[in-house]
Amino acid sequence: MKKQTRSDVGLSFIIKLMATKKQLEYENSLLQWRAEKYDSLIRENGWLALAGLFWLNEGRNLVGSNPMCEIVLPERAPTFLGVIELKGNVKRLNAAEGVRVKVNGRSVQKAILRSSKEAKPSFITWNDNLRLVVHEHAGKPAVRIWDNLREERFELPPLKWFPINKDLRIPARYTRFPDSHKSDHPDTFGDLVEDRLDGYVTFKYMGNKYKLDVTETRNHTLFIKFRDETSNKETYPPSRYYYTEPVAKNGSVILDFNYAYSPPCAFTAYATCIFAPPQNKLPFRVEAGEIYRG
Repeated sequence: MKKQTRSDVGLSFIIKLMATKKQLEYENSLLQWRAEKYDSLIRENGWLALAGLFWLNEGRNLVGSNPMCEIVLPERAPTFLGVIELKGNVKRLNAAEGVRVKVNGRSVQKAILRSSKEAKPSFITWNDNLRLVVHEHAGKPAVRIWDNLREERFELPPLKWFPINKDLRIPARYTRFPDSHKSDHPDTFGDLVEDRLDGYVTFKYMGNKYKLDVTETRNHTLFIKFRDETSNKETYPPSRYYYTEPVAKNGSVILDFNYAYSPPCAFTAYATCIFAPPQNKLPFRVEAGEIYRG
């Protein structure tokens, strides 16, 4: 047996030190990401500031704190703030006389409204802490409302997470479909809606091979909606979400389920989530990522 020299001992120590440093960097990055997920829920105009979601009717939709309005604002808002008129694909705001509103920071009485799916959405604000935007889901327009004075913003306890699980950081391979296609997915309202799928990832876990259909983003990360054997028990029942790092040119990618999280509809009734398609149910427990408080 070869005797270990001082240089061998020193090299072994350096390798272990570098591995420890890399692990600490990974854990710090993950903890920072978790803090950012919490902030996305409680910050101004975040998910817990949502105060309403009202579907637009063709024609005139009254906006105000009067409960008879089609779009009902918090009580402190004007009784009648104005009208949002829907004609086909055109959405137009007409503010009430004497009511001061802004669209994207500019005071207006009238404005054509761009939806949240467009490049520069038209954000309507009143009194700096109330915000509205036209929001589209499954081709239907609605008005989404944020109220930054909502108590829910200030009452959310810390999020719960599984312990970091290095076994659920798995090498995978991404394969694009010849053509992207749309597939039926369940949504928040119990309906089936179309969502785009661009390809699939394959990976091995505990000796078995699995596949998940995915959507590729503009910066080549993969968005995955999935369920597993912790759904209905420890994690959000309809689905969890996960974004990968950018895919390598050869199609290799790491699936790190420690970054799996609950969609926003786990925290607010005013989100419009699309959940995992039936084929994205994993037949094992993914004990990593966010735990659902219920």
